[in-house]
Amino acid sequence: MKRPHTVSPRSSRVSGPERQANLIGTAASLFASNGFEGTTTKEIAKAAGVSEALLFKHFPTKRALYAAILEEKAHYAGLREAAEEAARNNDDARLFTLLAGSRIRKGADPTLLRLLLFSALEGHELSDMFFRRQYSMFYDLLAHYIGRRIEDGAFRPVDPRLAARAFFGIIVHHRLLHDIFGLPMHRTHEETVNEYVSLFLNGLVQPTTPTGRMHS
Repeated sequence: MKRPHTVSPRSSRVSGPERQANLIGTAASLFASNGFEGTTTKEIAKAAGVSEALLFKHFPTKRALYAAILEEKAHYAGLREAAEEAARNNDDARLFTLLAGSRIRKGADPTLLRLLLFSALEGHELSDMFFRRQYSMFYDLLAHYIGRRIEDGAFRPVDPRLAARAFFGIIVHHRLLHDIFGLPMHRTHEETVNEYVSLFLNGLVQPTTPTGRMHS
């Protein structure tokens, strides 16, 4: 007797967006562990529980998959607008706190930093893609802001681009210590951000004379 055809429950089916999210998450973990060059599409498909052909249906190249990872992992929605508003208002503490806090936060995903390190060490074009999407826009914004505040007489005369690089260097070094080398944090994320911002701004702000006027 022929068995009746049964349809799998709808809940067992995986939608296109869910499949893509699974592929992105799987690929991100493998890229972060083995590098871009050290990870094959066959390994990604196997780890995700799909065929390599299905992987290529969603992402025709590893580069396309890497780009999708950057879009998925970059949690900077609204940050640029908030940073630009703080800059327009000359709110030094707010701007520096936003930029530091976006990277030093509870539950920050170390995958992005590992991907950046691998892509840079492997010397391929993806390191440029990563830098443009993750750092360049905020680095340029901060350097321009520091330059303008120097012209206003609020900050000491320093090289704006070096100053911006130094500030982000502090944040990246912090993440290297805690996300890559696993050093425990002895203060909360908010306290850490506030301390870094305070230390940096105290070195930038133009000192005042005993009468309260800034040195020219």
